[in-house]
Amino acid sequence: MAPCTVVPFDKRQCQPCPESSLRTRGAARTVNFLPRHLHEIQARNRADQHDDQGRRLYASRSGVEGTVHELVTGHRARRCRYHGTAKTHVQHIFTAIAINIERLSEQEPENSTYRLRPPTAFQQYLDTRGLPRPLWRSQGK
Repeated sequence: MAPCTVVPFDKRQCQPCPESSLRTRGAARTVNFLPRHLHEIQARNRADQHDDQGRRLYASRSGVEGTVHELVTGHRARRCRYHGTAKTHVQHIFTAIAINIERLSEQEPENSTYRLRPPTAFQQYLDTRGLPRPLWRSQGK
């Protein structure tokens, strides 16, 4: 955690403030100030987010964040099933392989000789009655 200067305020000091309705209702009333060099770095980073290069960098990062979100929510990877870094690493590798297989199976085939399997009897039953087909793979439950 970065060192910062914490300035506490008394409840009476906040009463005349026109922004008092927007603040938190908790008992702690503080303002935190970063040291100058950290504040300047933070201000420069925030300014860099608004130029073209910063947007391109964030575009690549957002793709990775989407993958991590899918891993955590869709495959319950927030907690590991095993103890120890070696077993945890193996679980991460197998989960990544499963995600890649899922993604590949959802892609359209490139060659025209590939034919989809005909629907099963149960799928035909659902289709004739206008019912949605259930998704059988993991839905993050």
